[in-house]
Amino acid sequence: MATRIKTKAQATIPQSKLDVQADIKKIGDLQREHLRLMADINDQVATITKASAPHLDLLGEQIELLQTGVHVWCEANRELLCGKGKTANLITGEVSWRQRPPSVRISGADTVIDTLKRLGLIRFVRVKEEPNKDAILAEPDAVRGVAGIAISTGVEDFIIAPFELEAPKAAGATA
Repeated sequence: MATRIKTKAQATIPQSKLDVQADIKKIGDLQREHLRLMADINDQVATITKASAPHLDLLGEQIELLQTGVHVWCEANRELLCGKGKTANLITGEVSWRQRPPSVRISGADTVIDTLKRLGLIRFVRVKEEPNKDAILAEPDAVRGVAGIAISTGVEDFIIAPFELEAPKAAGATA
């Protein structure tokens, strides 16, 4: 196996004030050249992006249509695919269902705080006068019916993950 040895270029040390001034000028020249090259690269990227946008949009739409179809079929055949599990291996990839954790959304926080206080549910109000979403999630029945509080549970994400091979690393390449 070949061993790759990295060496740093040796700096040239200026020997006089004139040498330092010349090197500073050269640094400025190189920095400007670097900026011009980066600007050219960015212009090329913008051109490529603009030219590719319609094709990328079309591909995105096709992917979305296929994902919708796969999702509908998998939902209809979920028990066949997974039994009591949440993931199915379909040779070319896998599909899975994942339960999101419960969440609390507060609208009209000031009104919610006043209502919680009036109802004696101060444990759901933090000292900094905001609804305590963690406490609400821990005791959702206590705030059921309080205007401005909506608790989301059972939201499930559907994931499609195609299997892909990684390109082999070149011999002697280092991470």
